[in-house]
Amino acid sequence: MRHPADALEVVMKFLLTSSGVTNPRIESTLVDLLGKPISEAAALFVPTGLHPFPGGAGSAWDAIAGAGGDRAAGLGWKSVGVLELTALPSIRRESWVPALREADVLIVWGGDVLHLCHWMRESGLADLLPELTGTVYLGVSAGSIAVTPYNCDAEFDREFVPEGDDRGRDADRALGLVDVTPYPHLGHPSMPDAALEEIRRWAAGIPVPTSAIDDDTALRIVDHQVEVVSEGTWELFEP
Repeated sequence: MRHPADALEVVMKFLLTSSGVTNPRIESTLVDLLGKPISEAAALFVPTGLHPFPGGAGSAWDAIAGAGGDRAAGLGWKSVGVLELTALPSIRRESWVPALREADVLIVWGGDVLHLCHWMRESGLADLLPELTGTVYLGVSAGSIAVTPYNCDAEFDREFVPEGDDRGRDADRALGLVDVTPYPHLGHPSMPDAALEEIRRWAAGIPVPTSAIDDDTALRIVDHQVEVVSEGTWELFEP
């Protein structure tokens, strides 16, 4: 059986971030991947990962509106649409797949990695991603972790699994569409598990490279080639 990453021969372009497009270098990399100015590019925004958390509905709106200084949906795109993954299994594919294929960038926001991965699979989005020739996948926090082999937020995510749901059993695995696992928010003062030594300890237990990235750092991945784009701090842990 072919691994999902084997289907990605030069078709998907990933920009995996902690907190969106936070500095000119990350923005320049995004424009380069798009091959056009942001003002000429169409975006689809996925807020699904926020819903498991208390206040998730308000957080989803804040993310779409660009509140709090987070820069992704509010960068000045030609157009922005919302793709809510939990709704997709209940509607006809021809109602949403064309918009997905026509988008220049898919912005997948943060939140609960386990919930996000579940609905990326259930909606069919995970299977479609390798077919999106030329589309840029812009991941933010959980949206970045979701396409990697391992979920560094697994223990945290299990706290939000509904009672009686066995989804938490495989919480440590993500979609595996890229070959490196970013660990976002390196050194963030409100996230003790993002301290460098904590990340080092976690990275020692997985068989793929782990890239600890702060909120001013991103990973540019094209055809499995990884480039660090940073105006901040990062560290790579080899397996």
